[in-house]
Amino acid sequence: MNAFVDKMRRRAGRYLDVRPVAISPARGILSLSFDDIPVSAWTEAGPVMADHGVKATYYVCGGLSDGTNMDLPQFGTGHLQALFEAGHEVGCHTYEHVSTLTLSPAELDASLARNAAWVAERLDGHVMTTFAYPFGDCALEAKAVIDKRFLCGRGVRDGVNSGRADRANLQAIGLESRRLPGYDLDALIAETARTGGWLIAYGHDVSDRPTPYGCRPDDLDRLIRLARAADLDILPVASAWSRVAA
Repeated sequence: MNAFVDKMRRRAGRYLDVRPVAISPARGILSLSFDDIPVSAWTEAGPVMADHGVKATYYVCGGLSDGTNMDLPQFGTGHLQALFEAGHEVGCHTYEHVSTLTLSPAELDASLARNAAWVAERLDGHVMTTFAYPFGDCALEAKAVIDKRFLCGRGVRDGVNSGRADRANLQAIGLESRRLPGYDLDALIAETARTGGWLIAYGHDVSDRPTPYGCRPDDLDRLIRLARAADLDILPVASAWSRVAA
């Protein structure tokens, strides 16, 4: 596809057809999320979160199971069942891990239905209630499909959700080695606490030598400690939504 056209379509999805929600939890919230689910997002990140007693949201593509993505081994059914049984949320990321810019609304809906059936079969009927856009690509025409099926959709536009946000394309920050040096995490956490906002962090692999799209266990540990020090609630996306919607 034409790069300029794609850029304009991403901007349209970001700024048009905004589906507003008032962000007003009793206190600020941090949500941790992992996209695609490389194996290390569970085997390395899981113990860090268990040490702190916090839960995350794992955004799953059934089509990636037992395969590779970005040269990394992806989750298997056993990993998915283990993290779900540990109390983490499982959310939707399409079945094929495909940009919504490449799909018609009907094709997107079919992908979501296929992923829903795949997950329900493996997680005892679990119904996914939140969504994350693969590659952060939110096509304008996709927003109605996501809004109909899910409580909210998460994009990758940097920032804290506070005051008024777009429930079909929530802002987030990248828990990624390529992005972390550009963030002032202390300031972001302070803003979340001060405004009563909702900060969502997303990542992929977790290891001492992460890809540009992943982070180190120490990075995850630091973010959790900063949030705790600022008295933020740390909740999966669906649980956070229940506080926001309330």
